[in-house]
Amino acid sequence: MTQDYKNILVAVDGSDEAELAFQKAVSVCLRNKAHLLIAHIIDTRAFQNIASFDETMVEQATSMAKQTIAEYIDFAKKQGLTDVKELIEYGAPKPLIAKEIPTENNIDLIMLGATGLNAVERLFMGSVSEYVIRHAPCDVLIVRTNLDNKK
Repeated sequence: MTQDYKNILVAVDGSDEAELAFQKAVSVCLRNKAHLLIAHIIDTRAFQNIASFDETMVEQATSMAKQTIAEYIDFAKKQGLTDVKELIEYGAPKPLIAKEIPTENNIDLIMLGATGLNAVERLFMGSVSEYVIRHAPCDVLIVRTNLDNKK
């Protein structure tokens, strides 16, 4: 028995790991004839610690996110994927990716790049992928390799 996924979420953050997850998400969507939701979370908590907080910082982050997602959508469509949507959210990435977005969008598979954090960073911050694995209401696939299953 094979698992068919219909609504796939891939969370991107501009990292190489997220790029690998995105590419595999497109491939999985094509095989499953699934809908792809590309999400980018702008972590507004990072801006709260800056004394000279300026709304232009959020606008710049949003502009960069839109540009990156537009490139991802263009790539997905060139691969033959027609059912692609984007989502830019503001807030804490962990609960948004693990709970809110999947619940609101009937997601049955979340795909994420493997964490780029080292052991000390994971100890203090915890990785998003680790949190999502523990709290998501659906299957989670952590991508570590490219489309040829090589690092």
